[in-house]
Amino acid sequence: MNANAAVAASFTEMLNDLGGIPIERVCMDPAPGHATIEDLLRLNGQGGMFELVDATLVEKAMGWRESLIAMVLGRFFSEFVAKHNHGLVSGPDGFMRILRTQVRGPDVAFVSWERLPEGRVPEAAIPEAAIPEIIPDIAVEVLSEGNTYAEMSRKRREYFHAGVRQVWMVDLIERTVAVYTDIMKYEMFDEDAQLSGGDILPGLVIPLSEVFRELDRKHPEQA
Repeated sequence: MNANAAVAASFTEMLNDLGGIPIERVCMDPAPGHATIEDLLRLNGQGGMFELVDATLVEKAMGWRESLIAMVLGRFFSEFVAKHNHGLVSGPDGFMRILRTQVRGPDVAFVSWERLPEGRVPEAAIPEAAIPEIIPDIAVEVLSEGNTYAEMSRKRREYFHAGVRQVWMVDLIERTVAVYTDIMKYEMFDEDAQLSGGDILPGLVIPLSEVFRELDRKHPEQA
C-alpha cells in the first residue's frame, strides 16, 4: 500500500487531527471522513448534537452547567440585540456552515443583519435553512469537561478563518472569559469584570459576576 507522511495512517492520528477528542464523541455511521450535511441533518433530527468536521460527525461536548451559563449569556445578548434591532442571536443547536463544508454550533452566536442572507431569517421552506451558510460576528463557546485544548484551538482558528470577528471562550472552573479578537490575540476577564460588545455591539455590558453567580444559586430555604 502506498503511504504519505501528510495523511493520517491510523484512527488515532485522525482523532488528533480533530483535536485529540475522545473516541466516544465520534460517530461511526457513516464512517469518519464520509459524512455529509444530509447525515448531520438526519442525526441531529433524531435528537443528536453533532458538528460536521472534516466529513466526520463529532458530538458536541455540552453539560447541564454549560447549558445553564450559555442561556444566561444568551439572555444578555438577546435582550440587548432585540432592543436595538442589531440582528439575531442563536443558541447551541443553532448550527451553521462555515468554511463551506464545516458545520459548527456555537453555544451562543450573534449575527448582524448585514451577515444574514437578504438581511432576514432564512426561509423555512428552503432545505439549506436548517443549517444555513452564516458567519456570526461573535461566537461564544462554553468549555465542557470533554473539550480539549487542541479541539478549541482548532475551532477558534476555523471561526477566524471564516470571518468571525470575536470568539469568547468561557471557563466555568476558573470563572474566566477569554475574548479573542484574532487567532492568538485575546484579553482575559475574571468574574469581577464586565464584558462589552466593543465596536460590534456598542453599549452591550455583561457583568460576569451576574453570569457566574448562576452557578451558586440555591433554593431560598437553603440560602
